[in-house]
Amino acid sequence: MSDQLINNPMNRFKTKTIALTILLSLCLAEQSPASKPDIQQTKPAHPNIVFIFADDMGYGDVSGLNPYARTQTPAIDQLIGEGITFTEAHAGASVCTPSRYGLLTGRYAFRSEDAARGIWGFHKPVIEPGRETLASLLKSAGYTTACIGKWHLGLGWQTKDGSADPDMQANTGYSNVDFSKIITGGPNDYGFDYSFIHPASLDIPPYMFLKNHEVIDPDVILTTDYYPIRQENTQYSWDKKHTDEQDVYWEKGVWWRQGEMSKSFHIEDCHSEIVKEGVAFIERQAKNSLETPFFLYLPLTGPHTPWVPEEQFLGKSSVGVYGDFILNIDDAVKQVKQALIRHGITENTILIFSSDNGGYWPQEEIELYAHDSNQGRKGQKGDVWDGGHRVPLIISWPAKIKQPAYYDHLVSLIDFYATLCDLTDQNPRANEAEDSFSFWKVLNGEMEKPTRYSMVHHSSGGYYGIRNGEWKFIDGLGSGGFTHPSKLSPEEKGPKGQLYNLQSDALESRNLYHQHPEKVKELSELMKEIINNDDNP
Repeated sequence: MSDQLINNPMNRFKTKTIALTILLSLCLAEQSPASKPDIQQTKPAHPNIVFIFADDMGYGDVSGLNPYARTQTPAIDQLIGEGITFTEAHAGASVCTPSRYGLLTGRYAFRSEDAARGIWGFHKPVIEPGRETLASLLKSAGYTTACIGKWHLGLGWQTKDGSADPDMQANTGYSNVDFSKIITGGPNDYGFDYSFIHPASLDIPPYMFLKNHEVIDPDVILTTDYYPIRQENTQYSWDKKHTDEQDVYWEKGVWWRQGEMSKSFHIEDCHSEIVKEGVAFIERQAKNSLETPFFLYLPLTGPHTPWVPEEQFLGKSSVGVYGDFILNIDDAVKQVKQALIRHGITENTILIFSSDNGGYWPQEEIELYAHDSNQGRKGQKGDVWDGGHRVPLIISWPAKIKQPAYYDHLVSLIDFYATLCDLTDQNPRANEAEDSFSFWKVLNGEMEKPTRYSMVHHSSGGYYGIRNGEWKFIDGLGSGGFTHPSKLSPEEKGPKGQLYNLQSDALESRNLYHQHPEKVKELSELMKEIINNDDNP
């Protein structure tokens, strides 16, 4: 551990006048208890942990990470100036559900058939019953744990007729779910003491909040009973392909699918309600965090579609409604940080900001706004190319991290499990978190050594890729995801896959498949070994 990260010299008073002034202020504050800040004098055994998890926010959307960014993120940029920035952080997959599964379990989602792909709002739970998660791990170490925000890992809905099929009927928009009944297979079954969640993405029904597995408002209507399907000035764009004629579509990025919605639920207020609930949890736990540290998993619903920024941010960016929404996401970081400061618990709180995958930002938007959500890498959300899974990752921890630093080696969101094991002096159980590698040493100042050498990538279309050192191999042609062409058939005598040297070609533009057949063979075999769990280098 470096002395630079440990030493924290106290400021000394330079004059007796200053000392007397401060002493007088303390005496006056003692006479007015209401004016005293809630400052804690000692540290708990373990730090509090707050994990803010954006949805579909690209590395290039953080203005402090992208010199060409037209989005602005002052609060996240401040974290960069205080903590460690991981420049080669990657999600376990390039879309929501598998990425979240990997983060919470420390496993690649392709090890679970249900977790390996994106799911809808009525899908059954994808985390296996009894499997350990970050929450259950930290709960074992004495933490109070909470999940507040987007879940998108499936829920055990109870049906009206007792059948196993809760899905929505396309002809009516209504489902077979009895929303008055308690659900199973939610956050509280995986180690979270408290949960306040939206079931899936904010463009997927059902639209409602659940508190500790109960729907807060079980009186449901259809989204189209409240929201007009079109507005007078509606203009279709590239994302219209995700909706049909009964879905709400107002403009590019501002759309959501038809389905059930709690009567009191409003799409445009969902993000702010999640942030408010997250801040309230911090407020409640701060008073007890000396004895019981807390873990808050705060997965936001933005900037995933629908782009619905609060009114105070509308028109404030130069990147349209999307850029306005990025300001809204950044404000969530600001609110959380302010809550920690108010209660004097910033020093021993690990504050993490990241995203579940790359930004959904096609070439049309790059050209329109001269802004690349996934700046410096090829592709976008869903792709096997780096733009699909490279994510911003910034960690602040004032008690240990004393100056800003950059870690340039590979790290996966899956690695949080092993890292928190080290933090809490625990070991993963057998057959748990088998893909997770600890970067605990990085948080202790060791910036030069890699914590992992290989990483498997998994696209929305089922492509696999592997990064090993400076090389990356992909087992097919095309993006494997949302960027066209998704999949290509090999030409006669042409390459059957893709091989890139990322050290000299970070944009994955020169396919070296034929030039290095020995490297193709080596990486293909290594990838198969990892996927089959025979070896985890």
